[in-house]
Amino acid sequence: MDGIAISCLNGDFLTDTINRAIDAGIPVTTWDADAPKSKRMAFYGVDDLAAGRILAEQAVALLGGKGKIAIITSVGATNLQRRLDGVKEVLAQHKEMPVVEVYDIKEDPVHCAEIIAAGTNRYPDLAAWIAVGGWPVFTKNALAAVPAHTKVISFDTIPPAPDLLKAGKVQVLLGQKYFGWGSESVRLLADIKAGKMPATPIIDSGVDIVTAANVDQYVTSWNALLKP
Repeated sequence: MDGIAISCLNGDFLTDTINRAIDAGIPVTTWDADAPKSKRMAFYGVDDLAAGRILAEQAVALLGGKGKIAIITSVGATNLQRRLDGVKEVLAQHKEMPVVEVYDIKEDPVHCAEIIAAGTNRYPDLAAWIAVGGWPVFTKNALAAVPAHTKVISFDTIPPAPDLLKAGKVQVLLGQKYFGWGSESVRLLADIKAGKMPATPIIDSGVDIVTAANVDQYVTSWNALLKP
């Protein structure tokens, strides 16, 4: 094959495999989730540590720096761990925003509704949920148990997430450059095959911060990208 573009659920697990491909002369790029210890030639995606900080900063702004926080993650994924680290880093600077519990979704979206319902019962005064992945907005009725006084800050803006934001079930969404995962990964491989290496092996795609103030504009832009 001429090249491989891969999103690594577990970068450490795939490092040896990626290295064997590189040693065999097959260029490898990663997207969304990196394998930073490997010989991969480029990574395109979100700076997950920075994205985690943004999630927490949005929570701080919404809550005025006060209130209990619960976090949802998936243990074992390198990119999600970095987002979690970013969230904790910022919240550690706000002593009146304690993290009461970190829940492991175990990559089972259906489990998300159970987690949120259980967490709501256990912490009735919870100020906010922060999800470093999009499980709350991908799982049907996952947010049904969330009371009006609890805010939700979640990763991912893929539909139906914007509709949940418009309905007031979510206050902040962080969007990734989903279309770029495909187009930029292929472009990078084509450039590498042509002898043009990227200026830096880490290409930060940035994130989209979507709130009630700009959700309509975001949906319009999304729909434009869907057109052939």
